[in-house]
Amino acid sequence: MAPKIFGIESLAEISLDSGARLTLRDGPLQLGWKHSGMTSDFIAKIMALPYSRSRKDYLQAHHDIGYLSNELIENAVKFRQPGEILIEAGIIDGSFLLRVKNAVDSATASRFQQLLHRLQSKEPGVLLLEQIEINAISPESGSGLGLLTLLSDYDARMAWTFENNDEHIALTTTAAVAMPPSSNR
Repeated sequence: MAPKIFGIESLAEISLDSGARLTLRDGPLQLGWKHSGMTSDFIAKIMALPYSRSRKDYLQAHHDIGYLSNELIENAVKFRQPGEILIEAGIIDGSFLLRVKNAVDSATASRFQQLLHRLQSKEPGVLLLEQIEINAISPESGSGLGLLTLLSDYDARMAWTFENNDEHIALTTTAAVAMPPSSNR
């Protein structure tokens, strides 16, 4: 079966072979939230280095890369099936790109695809405000605030690819955010 792609298809096709690649593996310590923060901070420190000539640009790049990385890795850890999480990162054409691949079950894939259809129906800023109101009324509503914040406040460009395998569905999330212009470095 052909992969199902949501979002910006061309983004899903970009090669990150020249970037950094990390694999988070299950083990005796179990993957958890703390791994998301440590991994995203590591990625932010490394990927923001080209902007270190300007403290302002470095801090902005570090913040944006760290936020994007943390949201995507947290979601992969939170919603994954047992197994490894592949993370690829790079800076291409003035944008930081992050790709996270993990396995999900069919119920999770279905719920997420419904959310992605909803994202196509309205502007991210409108959906963000609606979700904040829903969360205020019902805290157990399953927020989605991180993803909506990336789309609304960070102008992230995103793509999601769902590929059916024998035992699970491989979900690949690719996101890009603009970095400070190179003329300021």
